[in-house]
Amino acid sequence: MTMSKTFAVIFSVVSLVPLCFAASGGGYLYPQFYDHSCPKAREIVKSIVAKAVAKETRMAASLLRLHFHDCFVKGCDASVLLDSSGSIISEKQSNPNRNSARGFEVIDEIKAALEKECPQTVSCADILALAARDSTALAGGPSWVVPLGRRDSLGASLSGSNNNIPAPNNTLPTIITKFKLQGLNLADLVALSGSGHTIGRSRCTSFRQRLYNQTGNGLADSTLEVAYASQLRSRCPRSGGDNNLFPLDLVSPTKFDNYYYKNIMASKGLLNSDQVLFTKSEKTMALVKLYAENNQLFLEQFVESMIKMGNISPLTGARGQIRKNCRKVNS
Repeated sequence: MTMSKTFAVIFSVVSLVPLCFAASGGGYLYPQFYDHSCPKAREIVKSIVAKAVAKETRMAASLLRLHFHDCFVKGCDASVLLDSSGSIISEKQSNPNRNSARGFEVIDEIKAALEKECPQTVSCADILALAARDSTALAGGPSWVVPLGRRDSLGASLSGSNNNIPAPNNTLPTIITKFKLQGLNLADLVALSGSGHTIGRSRCTSFRQRLYNQTGNGLADSTLEVAYASQLRSRCPRSGGDNNLFPLDLVSPTKFDNYYYKNIMASKGLLNSDQVLFTKSEKTMALVKLYAENNQLFLEQFVESMIKMGNISPLTGARGQIRKNCRKVNS
């Protein structure tokens, strides 16, 4: 039996096991959490996400990214959605999120619909988890059963957002450490990097140093394919154009697939944090090759990693609250 077939068999068996995760704080996450309290919750989230993605394809990547940026800071508790007020300094002002994180209005629309259907029942944190799943499926990626029951935080962490979320110019050891601190391993790192960057776009300011001065010697990154670098420079000058957008996957920018890994193997990873997966570690290089060759294996690992990420330090039981408005704590 080949490795991929073995993995598929294991995955299909695992998928039959009820998804019930013990969470810190003595509660559990499980898919049926709202079956009685808000049976239409999943349907409401899915319909509004579908409408938003139909209106703007890029929104799928934006909603997936919001869940990622939420979970890496204080756990999956919707802290990323809070606006600044009183003692709260919003994570929206952090370097990874400022002028970059988006999709908040879609979350607002979902929350308003859910409050109308079943007041103060469905958490903003669970909305993010469901919206990430629905966005992935709408972009042509896999779907999965989302464990639910997260509650919303009473605060935010600007420093956590600045320090915990992997940055485009981070070294591979730094990225590995940031994932490890969240309980995520190398397979999670490579699969989640692929999922986050197979769809969506990035700003010129996120990769400019690769085009002009990667190591401080005034030269472009030698691991960046020459013709691709020239193409990028035409719209990403040395100064100005900071917010010019570029597809993270130049081959299939709106489709959820494994071209991200094929691009990296061809030295066409847009961000430094993409390309180092292939150039700085034999272990991550092997995973990049594996996912480039086997799309099904990538999709299966991605689902496993998304469920694992969605279980990072959720608030359950009596901890946190169910916000009425995702942008502010209840008064």
